[in-house]
Amino acid sequence: MNESVTPNSSRTTGSQTLARGLTILRQVVEAHDGLTATEVAQHSKVHRTVAYRILNTLCDAELLHRGEDSRYRGAAGLLSLAAAGHQHLRNVATSHLRSAADSLGVTVALLVREGNSAVSLAVVSPRAGTYHVAFSEGSQHPVTSGAAGLALLAAEPASAQDTEQVRAVRERGFAQTFGEVEPNMYGLAIPLPAAGSRSTACLNVITLHEQSAIDCIEPLKLVASRLLDDLNT
Repeated sequence: MNESVTPNSSRTTGSQTLARGLTILRQVVEAHDGLTATEVAQHSKVHRTVAYRILNTLCDAELLHRGEDSRYRGAAGLLSLAAAGHQHLRNVATSHLRSAADSLGVTVALLVREGNSAVSLAVVSPRAGTYHVAFSEGSQHPVTSGAAGLALLAAEPASAQDTEQVRAVRERGFAQTFGEVEPNMYGLAIPLPAAGSRSTACLNVITLHEQSAIDCIEPLKLVASRLLDDLNT
């Protein structure tokens, strides 16, 4: 016997809460300093009670956390999801990051573009030495700032919307900035163009000394070339 189907029936019936939760998750993560429940309700056009319920569910899943300032921000659970989505890239890159970090004596990171953010997928610090700049896996900043952001934009196909700065990075094969993400820090990044289903990425170094960044340019370009060769085999 066939089931009757009303005109308003849909295969997505019952998925509105999921869709709303995913939308709210993206809104919070992409906000520069997170969002309050009231701001989430306003952005999503839902009652604040509904916003609280969805936010609490996302916190229980460790995808968001609520700070002491009552603002919701991305949590550690997002990193495992991001890592799973880029697992092959991360696995292939790890040995290259380790070799580069040890030989250059600086922390080397692999960043990918997620929406409008540059997200650190893997971070490897040198095993020798007593002092180096380091940052956490999963940390992110707007793709419009910093050497990594420029490199990620330059790793994409050229377009009429590219700025002169992005075009220059694409031409010379590296991005170099000062104080754009962290005060008094020099940033250096090498673009890794996308291929197939692989997202755009970049190799990134942050250091206190300009000469250290300059000294990393050619060696890091070589590391990037070897990494791309491995990814494409």
